[in-house]
Amino acid sequence: MEPNKYGLAGIRSNYGKFSEKEKKIADYILQDPQKIIHHTINQVADELNVAESTVFRFCQRVGFKGYQALKIALAAEIVTPMKDIHEKISNGDSVGMVTEKVFRSNVKTLEDTLHIMDSHIMEKVVETILKADRIFFFGSGGSAVVALDAYHKFIRSGLNVNSTLDAHMQLMAASQLTKKDVAILISHSGSTKDILDVLQVLKDKEVKIISITNFAKSPLTKEADIALYTVAEETDFRSEALSSRIAQLSIVDALYTNIMIARKDLGNKALKNMRSAISVKRL
Repeated sequence: MEPNKYGLAGIRSNYGKFSEKEKKIADYILQDPQKIIHHTINQVADELNVAESTVFRFCQRVGFKGYQALKIALAAEIVTPMKDIHEKISNGDSVGMVTEKVFRSNVKTLEDTLHIMDSHIMEKVVETILKADRIFFFGSGGSAVVALDAYHKFIRSGLNVNSTLDAHMQLMAASQLTKKDVAILISHSGSTKDILDVLQVLKDKEVKIISITNFAKSPLTKEADIALYTVAEETDFRSEALSSRIAQLSIVDALYTNIMIARKDLGNKALKNMRSAISVKRL
């Protein structure tokens, strides 16, 4: 990883790659970031019963030169005055202030998600999609809308893609996929029952699974072959994963654009055919 100033986002996004000792340190930080700011590396090592060198290497693994650099980043991330603008909306806020906070929250979500994006993982996802016989997008609730948007975009690529909003139809579709296909499961929490039901069917069929989720410790992430992450902090007024949906849509846009570039003439031909077909709908 490159050096960065987003400690919590970097830890969350790389959680699945950590060793058991590294996960122990990660859990310690994520549960109470303030504690790290006021503790020495020796105190952290003693409290977790690990070596100081293990804590130091963990800091480097998430993109920092050392423990002090991580502490500084966490302090800036936690106490920044801008955090309240991104996260807290009050009943007394004016329409203009609420609007500004919503926009700023979305911007922050996109910036944080882009920051933790691993280009090598994205390349692997693109390669996996291009090799698949069929691609099916799954999502539940708000994420189902994102899955449908993905289908709306990817159908222009000429690839064999599909999606459905109905939970029963999703299970039926999953049962017909094979190890030559790819399933892209979109879920903010990564623990929605409908999605986990689909996941189980896909695992039984040995389908390649790509996940897009906000939580590195979710059941979906644990079982996915490749995981992409969003970074979104929801609030009381935005509890339905609103800002994360913006990040999900952006990941889909990035994948679609990369797929179209990779397919070159085939992609352009498919897009031209699609535009010609729908031209009759324009006055």
